[in-house]
Amino acid sequence: MSSTSPLNGRRGVTIAVTSGKGGVGKTALTVNLAIALAQMDLRVGILDADFGLGNVDVMCGLTPLSHIGSVLSGEKAIGEIGATTVCGVRVFPAGNGVRALTSVPGGPWARLQSGIEDLSTTLDYLLVDTGPGIGDTALRVARATDRALVVTTCEPTALVDAYAMTKLLLTRAPQREVGLVVNMARDAEQGRHVARQLALAVQQFLGASIRYYGHVERDARVAESVEAQRPLMSLGTECPAARAYDRLARRIAPWMPPAAREVAAPMPVGMMSAEEFARTEARSCA
Repeated sequence: MSSTSPLNGRRGVTIAVTSGKGGVGKTALTVNLAIALAQMDLRVGILDADFGLGNVDVMCGLTPLSHIGSVLSGEKAIGEIGATTVCGVRVFPAGNGVRALTSVPGGPWARLQSGIEDLSTTLDYLLVDTGPGIGDTALRVARATDRALVVTTCEPTALVDAYAMTKLLLTRAPQREVGLVVNMARDAEQGRHVARQLALAVQQFLGASIRYYGHVERDARVAESVEAQRPLMSLGTECPAARAYDRLARRIAPWMPPAAREVAAPMPVGMMSAEEFARTEARSCA
């Protein structure tokens, strides 16, 4: 099948990759996770929703002829702005330095929502890389997807902002599943400590839960690949970060869109619920 043909009447899963704070490596994680999923013979796309300062295309070494501004203005359908990168991943770029895209009003917002829904009928997974912060646009985009992955690091400011984003997502939809990924962790133990802190706060103050999908180790090869505009997962490099992206992809691959879920999917190995975190001591991040 081509990358634009319908999925036989079903739809794929839309996932917001968000953070609440810039500088946590969210876009690099999004790009490499998308490639890792595509390497499993899944049809994957990335919608760059950092309107006005998007850089997914730059990270992939692409030079797109159009961007999401053409969709919001009604000039083009969202499928017309896509560009293909490694492993057939489709990239739907945002504008860069286009100030008008930093706020999405009513009419354009409806077109964006419709576009996300259209893409979900042609892809198995659509990763939506939101802008940093907890502004209205980032929140609206995240809420328009089926699921959310909140990305944080060990830094206290990143953890606080990840909690803020989680709180705002759950306030509108308390039953929504929010996943957590700890990026640039020293090791698995540090990732668990950070995740435990956030999960306990969410449980105590929001009466809700999050699921921990694992960590990505701090790896100099990630920064090197960004500088070279060649995503790490496209290089065939055997390194800690590449193994982490592959592990994360395998934990996400069983996800189904809400309408297709008849029973809860089993919790992947290595993933913890808030209840499990609560039974362990929350230590400070080293």
